[in-house]
Amino acid sequence: MKALPKKLLLLILFGIAFTSLVCVGPAQAYTVTLEQMGANVVATGSGAFDLTGLAFNTSFTATGLSIVPNNPTIFTGAVPATVSAYGDPNGFPFPGPASFGSGTGADASSGSGDFVGLGALGGIVYVPNGYVSGNALSSSATWDNATFASLGVTPGTYVWSWGNGLPNQNFTLIIGGAGVPDGGSTVSLLGCALLGLAALRRRLGC
Repeated sequence: MKALPKKLLLLILFGIAFTSLVCVGPAQAYTVTLEQMGANVVATGSGAFDLTGLAFNTSFTATGLSIVPNNPTIFTGAVPATVSAYGDPNGFPFPGPASFGSGTGADASSGSGDFVGLGALGGIVYVPNGYVSGNALSSSATWDNATFASLGVTPGTYVWSWGNGLPNQNFTLIIGGAGVPDGGSTVSLLGCALLGLAALRRRLGC
């Protein structure tokens, strides 16, 4: 098989890199994964929110982290932190599960990253003060010497939403490390790269 000319190879590589960058979409919707890691339970969250359709409620200093499965609530991140609460303007609960277990509440041992929280029955999302819709967030919380049973959580995937169903108008909690979908971003990047390569080949007539 004849090797590609160096110039053509460089153009192909540039085309793949460029189209991959162009096709990168916005941050995926915020998702928290709760997993058993050794003797501890760890929550890891990342993604972004679209707060359209929610009303600013209040700002305050958060000093603790907790999880309340029977009243779907979870807080992750470093504390203390200055936090803003955004809620349903009518005070309605977010559409979604009424609980993610039977536990009545447990305080986390530690946390890191951005402060992010959900109070689903109150229809409230908690984000860092000054948060702008679409900005990526990441956070974690750890419950030392805990298990799913001791926290009273039920493995599964739980989703709460608001607004008009736009991509980032939801909060997803995955209990059990079932894996977090990447929203098709990996496949999209590959598809964009292949399209860019095909276009480049047509342009070069090869």
